[in-house]
Amino acid sequence: MQNFFVKSHGLGNDYIVLDHDNLDINITPEKVRLICDYHYGIGSDGILMKRDTPYAEFGLRIFNPDGSEAEKSGNGLRIFAKYLYDYKFAHKKSFTIHTLGGVVTAHIIEEKNGRATQVKVDMGKAIFKSSDIPVNFSKEECFGETLTIKDKAFNIHCVSVGNPHCVILVDSLNEAITKEYGPLIETHSMFPNRINVQFAKVLSRKEVEISIWERGAGYTLASGSSSSAVACAMYKKGLVDGDVTIKMPGGNLHIEIDPAWNIKMTGEVREIASGSLSPELFG
Repeated sequence: MQNFFVKSHGLGNDYIVLDHDNLDINITPEKVRLICDYHYGIGSDGILMKRDTPYAEFGLRIFNPDGSEAEKSGNGLRIFAKYLYDYKFAHKKSFTIHTLGGVVTAHIIEEKNGRATQVKVDMGKAIFKSSDIPVNFSKEECFGETLTIKDKAFNIHCVSVGNPHCVILVDSLNEAITKEYGPLIETHSMFPNRINVQFAKVLSRKEVEISIWERGAGYTLASGSSSSAVACAMYKKGLVDGDVTIKMPGGNLHIEIDPAWNIKMTGEVREIASGSLSPELFG
């Protein structure tokens, strides 16, 4: 079916999967914004584009709903891995995927009737070096530093897990604060590529609750890369163990971190719908 799409979600974070080889349209930022629009398009938190690559078994481009391109997405990777497995592109339960944020390995760890339900992704390594995140900052690491926005001072911890994150430790979570200050932090001049923002409350050495403002997408129910970033930041601070559950409004993800900062993330994925993009969509 030409222009075939699949829409799936990971804990309420939904993506549309398209195959570059099966499209007769050129995907532009304007088309991405239209497809992701919940009124004029299908509606989603982004688009996952299957593509050829010489660097891994499968290639992936990740588009935010504002039309910009992301280096990596944890939920997106799990959704994409499910698509590859369910639709018989992948013929084994472990395979590699190339993203702008590097090559990762996906593992189908649970399935039902031949369709993936739980996926584990090797998310790569956490990076704390300011210039590699990137963060415009004089010190080698921007970790435990103060950022003042309007009337508030935030204690920030910056990390990359293939894409940039700013983790803020708080005593209590407030959705209104996330929505008010998230976009201001995302676009602050400290962050030349903009940044994902997480407010994190540590519940125990095994659990952290977070609220997310996602770069290019806004307030988000769940995020795999955000969960990975928060887990690594809290692990570096000594507040959690290397095996931690991240709790979000959309659900929970399990994150494992080894002493070399390699990250593994596990969570469920579900397909919502499939179909074909109508030629009238872009008419």
